[in-house]
Parts: sequence; C-alpha cells; structure tokens
Amino acid sequence: MNSQYANQPIAVLGLGTSGGAAARRLLEEGACVTVLDSGDSDALRASAEALRADGARVLLGAAADADTTAYALAVLSPGIDPATALVRGIRARPVPIIGELEFSYSICECPVIAITGTNGKTTTTQLVERMLNACGVKTLAAGNIGPAFAARVRESKHLDVMTLEVSSFQLETITTFRPTISVWLNFQADHLDRYPGMREYYDAKVRVFENQTADDWAIVKLEDELPPIKARKITFSAYTSGGDLELRDGVIHFHGNPVLRMADTQLRGLHNAENLMAALAVGAVRGLDFAAMTEALRTYQALPHRCEFIASVEGVDYVNDSKATNLDALEKALLSESRRVVLIAGGKDKGFEFDSLTELVAAKSRAVVLIGEMAGRIENFWSSRVPCYRAASLAQAVALARAQALPGDVVLFSPGTSSFDMFKSYADRGNQFRGLVTALLSPAL
Repeated sequence: MNSQYANQPIAVLGLGTSGGAAARRLLEEGACVTVLDSGDSDALRASAEALRADGARVLLGAAADADTTAYALAVLSPGIDPATALVRGIRARPVPIIGELEFSYSICECPVIAITGTNGKTTTTQLVERMLNACGVKTLAAGNIGPAFAARVRESKHLDVMTLEVSSFQLETITTFRPTISVWLNFQADHLDRYPGMREYYDAKVRVFENQTADDWAIVKLEDELPPIKARKITFSAYTSGGDLELRDGVIHFHGNPVLRMADTQLRGLHNAENLMAALAVGAVRGLDFAAMTEALRTYQALPHRCEFIASVEGVDYVNDSKATNLDALEKALLSESRRVVLIAGGKDKGFEFDSLTELVAAKSRAVVLIGEMAGRIENFWSSRVPCYRAASLAQAVALARAQALPGDVVLFSPGTSSFDMFKSYADRGNQFRGLVTALLSPAL
C-alpha cells in the first residue's frame, strides 16, 4: 500500500467520535493501530470490541495509561486534554503527536474551508454547505459539527472543497493544516475549564491563520483584534459600519450594495446576520452569484437548541437556547428578544464571571431562574438588580418560570454555560426543556 502511514505503529488517543473515525481511517491506510483511552465505561468497551473486529488493538483504563509501546506517531482526539496522564505518558517517550484534524488534512484530496469562532460555527458551516452545493460547488460539512473530518475525508476526491467547523481544541495540534478560506466569526470567553486563561484560548484559535499564504483568504469579524494575517481579507460586522459586509436597516450590504434582507430569511438576531455575512463572503471569494447564494440561504432554518421557538402557553412563548454554553451566546440571545424575558440560566462552572451581564439581564428580564453548579454564584451577581429564584431541577425551573411570566413574555432557556453538571450534553438539556414545555400543552386529566 502506497501510504505514508502504511505499516507504521500509530497510537490513537481517545475513543470518542473523532478517535474512532481516525482509527478506522488509519487502518484503511494500512497502519498498525492501537487505540488508548483512560476511560472504561460500557459504551467504550462496546466501541473497543467493534474496533478490535476491524483490526485495531485497543487498551482502556489503567492499561492505556500504563502502555509503553514504541509508536511512530500518536493521533490525539480533540476531546482529550493534552494535560492528561495518557498524553503526558506518550510525550515522555517521546512520540510525535498530531491531532485528528492534522491527520485528516494530510490525506485530504481537495481544498479546505475552515470555520471557527466562539459562537455560530455550526450554523455558519451549515449555511456554507447549503449555499455552495446549491450553487454547483460540491462540498460536505465535517469536523466539530460532526461527522469527524476523518470519517468524511475519503470522499474528498469527489469534492470541490471540504467545509470544516474547527474548534480551538482541534487547532492546538496542527502543523501543516492550511485552509484556502478561513472564517473567524468572533472571540469571547469560553473553555476556561481547559485553558489557563483567555490568552491561551485565543492563541489556540488564531492558529487557523498560521499556514495561510497570500494566495488564501481570511474572512474575519471587523471589530476583532487579530495578529498579522498573510491571507487576503474580507471583513464583516452587523454591529458597526466599515466592513466589506455590513448591516443597514435590516439589510446585508456587500461593498455598499444590498444583497439580502434579514426579514426574507428564517434567522433572527444580529449574530445570525453575521453568520449569513460570513457565508456570503465565502461565496464571494469563490466568485458565486449573489442572487443564487441568497436564494439558498433564505430557506435555511435555525438548528435545534439555538433560540428555537418551542410553543406558546397561556400567551407566553418558550424559547430553547440550550446551545448557549458561554456568556456571549447568552448575551446575544437576550439582545435578540424585544419582549420581557423570564430567563432560565446556569449550569456547569466553567470559570466564567457572570457580572458582565448584570445590566443587560436587569434591563431585559422580569425574573431569573437559576440551575446547576453556577446558580449560587450567578445569584450573587444578579439578585440585587432582578428577582432570582433557584431550582433543584429543570422541571422545577420551568414551573418557577411559568409562575413568574406574564402574557406577552418570553421564557428564555439560555444557560450561558455548559451542561455536564446535570445533563449528558446541551442537546440532552434542550430536549428535556422541550419535553417539559410540550407537557404544558397537554395537562394531565
């Protein structure tokens, strides 16, 4: 087999979605694959058996941490913190480590678009995928959006371009990864449970530009401070003027020319105007017709758990924004509402300080219901400006919010932090909220 990985002993660190996909692709490349994961759950054991059947060696739990095999390379899953004992043990040998993103890029047979930012990545990635395909540019979305890049890289030979959602975790371990078009949506506080501070988070994220040249393009938010970028730039902003794309009276303009009315789309809020701008900029770089691009974008609907309208109960609208896993997302959700809000917020302690939102919460909210690890700390910040109630469960939170809301209000479930203190994921959290609200429409007889 003519592959740089053929017959090479390679370790894959992590048996999640990305790790499993990388392991299978490496097996197809002819590598001798060992998968190492410090966990040892029933789900991991099931995944391990499936990979062993495909030809991989798999070690879980203490056996993975104690492994001393000599490897030519290790491929790190983005969900594995480089500070873990498993990764430290590999580095101590030493063994070269690359990420799943870098590995997949090394065998990708088409150019890559890389979309990053604290918020809006998934929506923008889907907008770009829909728009490009509608305009005759063959692409698939992969990466942080799922499925993993490694799971779709074999299809790259049939594509014009691969559209990737990339996270800071994935960018930490790149060496040659070079998108022909990079998209920088925004940068706000997040992942402070993984990074020592904002600087480290920022340094990981700006690596998306690291290997670009003057032949490439960078699509960037106008207001953000960025290092010198070699690629040609297109700027956008829905909040200030002066960008190549800007919002005037609810209409997106490109170089002063109107191209898309927000009222003609299925999206709401200034943050989504910027997501649309970024997608349009990708098309502009590729020379696509604006009429064709906007026709494809008008029918796109917001994904679940992103300011998703659930139902109206007794004159109160219930909105599920469970995907708001950081303060910036919560802020944008509040700014998108023109009516009085009863806010349900809180969750895992990611190191955020919620005091920066006190004035906005007070201006927008009739009351706040708090859940999770952060409930007490958030209450300390907000309770002097707005009535705050604490709930031991999401069901109790919905009941408290319903009791506080008046006809014409919005009950907004926008936690502002992640879900893992009480839920499996933000999707699990949002689905439970949806179920609780739907139950209000069918009271028990």
